[in-house]
Amino acid sequence: MSHPFSIIAKPIGPRCNIDCRYCYYLEKERLYPDTGRFRMPDAVLARYVEDYIAAQEAAGLAEVTFFWQGGEPTILGIDFFRRVLALQSAAAGRGTVVRNALQTNGTLIDADWAAFLADGGFLVGLSIDGPRPLHDRYRRDRAGRPTFDAALRGLGHLLAAGVETNILTAVHRANVVRPREVYGFLRGLGCPFLQFIPIVERAAPSGGGLSQSPPPGGGGDPAVTEWSVAPLAWGRFLCEVFDQWYRHDAGRISVQFFDVQLGLWSGGPAGLCVFAEECGGCLALEHNGDLYACDHYVYPAYRLGNVMDEGLAAMAASPAQREFGAMKSAALPARCRNCRFRFACNGGCPKHRFARCPDGEPGLNHLCEGYRRFFHHAGPRLAGMARRIAAGLPPLPAAPPEARP
Repeated sequence: MSHPFSIIAKPIGPRCNIDCRYCYYLEKERLYPDTGRFRMPDAVLARYVEDYIAAQEAAGLAEVTFFWQGGEPTILGIDFFRRVLALQSAAAGRGTVVRNALQTNGTLIDADWAAFLADGGFLVGLSIDGPRPLHDRYRRDRAGRPTFDAALRGLGHLLAAGVETNILTAVHRANVVRPREVYGFLRGLGCPFLQFIPIVERAAPSGGGLSQSPPPGGGGDPAVTEWSVAPLAWGRFLCEVFDQWYRHDAGRISVQFFDVQLGLWSGGPAGLCVFAEECGGCLALEHNGDLYACDHYVYPAYRLGNVMDEGLAAMAASPAQREFGAMKSAALPARCRNCRFRFACNGGCPKHRFARCPDGEPGLNHLCEGYRRFFHHAGPRLAGMARRIAAGLPPLPAAPPEARP
């Protein structure tokens, strides 16, 4: 039996109808300089759908989830995803449930899109960075115009159609210092699922090449872009949002980071690759069928092959991919190996491990001090919730939320 893995598919490649300044993926056009049209060909799409379902079924999974990202996948139009559903229906074995998750900026979502996504049972992630000024700080279209109103219109269509929707908020230099305002705005949008993703990007080389990506073992130049979050600011953001969530919304609103941490403090496995002991289980598929080690490592050195030439399961289990995944734990600096919070962090995302420890050892996560601040602050309450779960009780007592410490 093969091992399960997941893939983030980029059927439109890096093409997008807006030009978010902090986007790490738009630059990937440079990987395919001869590509005139970034669109997954029918033959590649069919091979991908059939091979991915077969690989997941061979791993013993009765439920298969496809993740569609970009760029902006809705540029492809509804008919492309009708084709996806038809291919999935034809390829899935009896008893296999196929699900789809689509990440979008929301600006092209209208009533027709929302109806299609609802009928198809799509889970939709929509990017909103907070109130208008904070959202529009970096999320503008190619003419420099703000996108807040268009994104909110898209969200309205999704909610009206009953589409299961979560809000993904990129936390950057502008909104990280206003946690209460950001969280208060997001919790009022009507979506019970929130995600916070810290923006940490190293500066591109002066020659104009692809931005730098550190090896999985860490090291390299720690210079970051001006929109990247500072470590302690990220920690303060998490602490402030956690306090608001714990007092008012725990059990009502799901915040991915807190849910993942509660699972880890309960002794369970990481529900997010960032905090797993090893990585390598979530790969990225480009528009032409090229498979890469990770969505954050779409660089020539991490290309595993092409789905038209080799099976997905074989590439996911290749020596190169196993080495990539194992390096996360193998290269942990002593500070991380000896940290009391290692179980909750495991060094974080390898892409962010380019800082140095106080003793000069390389491979420390850029956000380390922020995470440590959060664990010290929220740890006792997370541990208390974990104890209640272990005892078969609800994570929180039945007292009014406002009475919680």
